[in-house]
Amino acid sequence: MNSLTSHIIREITPLSDKDCFYIVDRRKTEFTYPLHSHSEYEINYIENAEGLRRIVGDSVEVIGKYDLTLIAGSDLEHVWEQHKCVSKNIREITIQFSSDLFFGNFIHKNQFDSIRTMLINAKKGVSFPMDTIMKNYHILNQLADEKEGFYAVIKFLTLLHELSVSGNYRTLASSSFAHIDDNSDSRRVLKIYEYINTHYKNLIRLEDLANLAGMTPVAFSRFFKLRSGKTVTDYIIDIRLGHATRLLLDTTHSISEICYDCGFNNLSNFNRIFKKKKDCSPKEFRENYKKTKTII
Repeated sequence: MNSLTSHIIREITPLSDKDCFYIVDRRKTEFTYPLHSHSEYEINYIENAEGLRRIVGDSVEVIGKYDLTLIAGSDLEHVWEQHKCVSKNIREITIQFSSDLFFGNFIHKNQFDSIRTMLINAKKGVSFPMDTIMKNYHILNQLADEKEGFYAVIKFLTLLHELSVSGNYRTLASSSFAHIDDNSDSRRVLKIYEYINTHYKNLIRLEDLANLAGMTPVAFSRFFKLRSGKTVTDYIIDIRLGHATRLLLDTTHSISEICYDCGFNNLSNFNRIFKKKKDCSPKEFRENYKKTKTII
């Protein structure tokens, strides 16, 4: 890493056009790297670091003893902060690989369906649960120690496959914060997404969405939850919060202005929902990011 100024850090990736991936296995006593983003895809495994705070886009969580994430997208800011972690024996395995690793039509072969879906979801950052971490711990260990390049690539592809078929990972950042569109094979759901993203500042009624989809409100609610994994209300809130967090970081607008500009009907309701979702107030969120945000 090369520090150019006290505020801007440029990350010099060790990957070249001839490399498949880069892996480093570190033992460290603290996390001091600032909020950053980069074009490479990144798998991060962290062990013995209970109390670290993980920030991925507008997702802010305190991790347990183990953490495993996959992050993609040059605009997705992320960092692990020391926060309440007191461990002096933290293990971190970082794997970086280029977004064009799967050249040509390779990633579109049937055998890579689950990996392709996972990489798309990783544009919002994905977090893997404990059972997936434990199941794949031995692959991470072997991969960190593998010296033969060909077999290292085989183990790497195996790791991607096993993570992708676990089926229980979850996305972290909201779609609006990560500047991506949710993927769905349902034209009706895509139409609803577009409507909500266009009208999130206004009152959005369930009946209007149901009519747009050509369904009754009850049937539409079930359908939307099945297709998106969220209730209509939760999805609308997440979209509004995603825009709110962007405004908190990128503008000097007051919190009250941001509240109403993002479709919340009153300031106290906005503060309550924000704190519940982000574990901090809008003011604290803005202050924390201003302290750590760095261009990479």
